[in-house]
Amino acid sequence: MTRLPTTLLAACGLLASRVFGALDINLDDPESIKAGAALVAQDLLSFYHGDEPGWVPGILPGPPPDGDYYWWQGGAMWGALLDYRHTMGDKTYDDIISTAMLFQVGPNNDFMPPNWTASMGNDDQAFWAYAGLLAAETGFTNPPADQPQWLALAQAVFNEQTHLDRRVDDNSNCEWGLRWQVYRTNNGFDYINTVANACYFNMGARLARYTSNTTYGDLAEKTWDLIWRLGYISKEYDVYDGAHLPDCTGINKAQFSYNAAMLMQGCAYMYNLTNGNATWKGRIDGMSEGIQRVFFAQNDVAFEPSCEPPPGSCNSDMQSYRGFMHRWIANSIQMAPYLYDEWMPILKKSAAAGVKQCTGGANGRMCGFHWTSGQYDGLTGAGLQMNVLGALTALIMPSVPPPLTNTTGGTSKGDPNAGQDKTELPTPPPITTGDKAGASILTILIITGALSAFAWMSLD
Repeated sequence: MTRLPTTLLAACGLLASRVFGALDINLDDPESIKAGAALVAQDLLSFYHGDEPGWVPGILPGPPPDGDYYWWQGGAMWGALLDYRHTMGDKTYDDIISTAMLFQVGPNNDFMPPNWTASMGNDDQAFWAYAGLLAAETGFTNPPADQPQWLALAQAVFNEQTHLDRRVDDNSNCEWGLRWQVYRTNNGFDYINTVANACYFNMGARLARYTSNTTYGDLAEKTWDLIWRLGYISKEYDVYDGAHLPDCTGINKAQFSYNAAMLMQGCAYMYNLTNGNATWKGRIDGMSEGIQRVFFAQNDVAFEPSCEPPPGSCNSDMQSYRGFMHRWIANSIQMAPYLYDEWMPILKKSAAAGVKQCTGGANGRMCGFHWTSGQYDGLTGAGLQMNVLGALTALIMPSVPPPLTNTTGGTSKGDPNAGQDKTELPTPPPITTGDKAGASILTILIITGALSAFAWMSLD
């Protein structure tokens, strides 16, 4: 799909008169919310160039220092747009989303493209699996039959992360913990963090609900028990970042909103799956109270306490977390409707603060980050657009049908055996005689060219 530049559309008179001005949305009017969200989605995709010649489909510019974004944020963006699509009914970007996601599946159909080996985390891979799972849950158009299917891609990631080569297998206190990084050569292979394990828990809960396969639910519950036992979730439902081997003590107590919201969402799926089980309700309620206390303490407006207040120290990753939090809380309401009355006023107030930030950029509506400041902070980025898009999506999400399952209209084909049996570092192909000959010719040409240049420069 080809997108015309905003400037060209404006010149042609095809944009509404309020495009070039502050984002103006009536949060009491669903149609106004949808219209405003469409502009935010358009502005989000202004950061994406993967559908342009010379760029890589699926990813945002990066990783640093070549751009602001790591590989995982591409997957996160497609997930945000899939939720937006399903909630708002806007199919404008279907071709872009499908092309982008399929380009990044990798040679083993598991969202493990070799180009990202040096920074591949289990959480990174999981965010792409989330996009695949969302595609299945929201009835997104299935790929052609000869392409990997959305549900099977998510199952491949879950299966690979279940294997012991990704985990601690030494009878220590960290036993069965999922490592942060996939490859032992990566910095962080010895870090057992909440986000990797929370991603796995969340995927397991959702796969259990979609497929009715109790094994996924059993593994999700095992993972909740691990995170709780390690003390990564406190008795007050503070959610900490993680700890290092060998014993997973000395916990890093930084708190980030997406960790807590991811756990709450997984609990809500388990609650729904178990027909309102009291244990899972207690966990939802604990997570809900903790999230409000830690991440909405500033007058019910989303806030990252580990890297705010302004100017703060939030990097481009951290700047995207609150949009996930808004969406995942709204999805939790779909799974546990009793949360509606408690959460919707908070989500609405926080969304209003986010929209108030959207007065920047050349078009006058790009969104900033520090929502509690009450004014645009001069920042721009894909994560900041995802935040506001997620906040607006969350206001409508509880009123649309909940995620599908394979018995309620889900058509994505799965493969319970998908994924590699063992994750190994990609091996470069052997150097052939032709490669050597080509390198020799190239070397001769370079030397000849250099000598010619030196001879030319020596002429008076």
